[in-house]
Amino acid sequence: MKKNVYITGVGQSEVKRPSLKSAEELTVDACLEAVSDAGLSLADIDGVACWPGDNNNGAPFSPIGPVGLKTLLGLDLKWFGGGYEGPGPIASLINGAMAIEAGICRHVLVFRTITESSARQKDKTASTLGKLGAKNGRDRSNLWGNYTPFGVHSAVMLVAMYAQKHFHKYGLTSEQLGQIALTCRANAAENPKAIYRSPMSLDNYLESRMISSPLRMFDCDIHCDASTAIILSRKDCAKDSSRDPVLIEAIGAGNSQPWSWDQISLTHMVARDVAQDMWSKTDLKPNDVDCAQLYDGFSILTLIWMEALGLCEIGEGGRFIEGGKRIARTGEMPINTNGGQLSGGRTHGLGYVHEACQQIWGRAGARQLKTCNTALVAAGGGPLGGSALLRRGDI
Repeated sequence: MKKNVYITGVGQSEVKRPSLKSAEELTVDACLEAVSDAGLSLADIDGVACWPGDNNNGAPFSPIGPVGLKTLLGLDLKWFGGGYEGPGPIASLINGAMAIEAGICRHVLVFRTITESSARQKDKTASTLGKLGAKNGRDRSNLWGNYTPFGVHSAVMLVAMYAQKHFHKYGLTSEQLGQIALTCRANAAENPKAIYRSPMSLDNYLESRMISSPLRMFDCDIHCDASTAIILSRKDCAKDSSRDPVLIEAIGAGNSQPWSWDQISLTHMVARDVAQDMWSKTDLKPNDVDCAQLYDGFSILTLIWMEALGLCEIGEGGRFIEGGKRIARTGEMPINTNGGQLSGGRTHGLGYVHEACQQIWGRAGARQLKTCNTALVAAGGGPLGGSALLRRGDI
């Protein structure tokens, strides 16, 4: 990265469980808002990036891909891309940035649409992992087919292994892990778009239904219908932005882990590779970060990201978050300030980027942090992961 890529606008549709709008309507709402936010017109957009795009996942996990968006908006593009492989939910941000760095595009529209809530209204198996030959299910590859005969019908059963290992090796407790869910719920209370905004106590968390030990219901994210869009602009094109654009200071996508959720290191997954890759590309350090928007598809993943990224010591995550004060909006390392996916809704990756930009631009309303010049975004779990360090631009 030559520090030549800036975020100049963001947009997000309504976030509902479920929405009465179609995937197309949600996508158009988010994208038009982002383009307008950047002070651009559709004619300025010459690139589109999406993850995972139109592939074997299909609706509802990814109902609209780059080709569909190009058609919806009538875009004249120099480049577009999607695809399920790569560094997970923020792969589109990384791919779009690389297209600009390569000199192909000036302005790339990055988006992610998900309609799992609507799909689950019709078929409760819509988000489960598919067996070999199954017509339904989120993933129908041979990889997942190897798991399902052993009762692994949802990602929670795989991620629960990470939690069990952390409990066993480092002494993590349910009372400590629950602070992530409680923090997200407290932050969601100040987010008008959040799915769950009612107060939650530690007792509420501990009494919630066990899904896959030691992960409870409130350790799992909330399916929703939503679309999020981000505008990436080349440095010379970002100078005319109506506000200080957000610089992509560094990205991380390193991966030395095997492509199998049960064979990777269970205490740090791919996150440690990603973190080392990202920090090697910047002079900034973890103590320069004002907030962290970290993947919380399941609460244990947030904790693993915190340790891997150096926000606390390896194995010390439980003690760091104990009581919740350090990770609250008034704490030393605020996390998931919009409620994350545990309470805000599973916008699956780009929602973290959207919130990071809102905080840096001072547009987060009641949940706005007193100081936010630098934000860390990380998304993914198991063998999928990517991160980005964002800071207030100086052009």
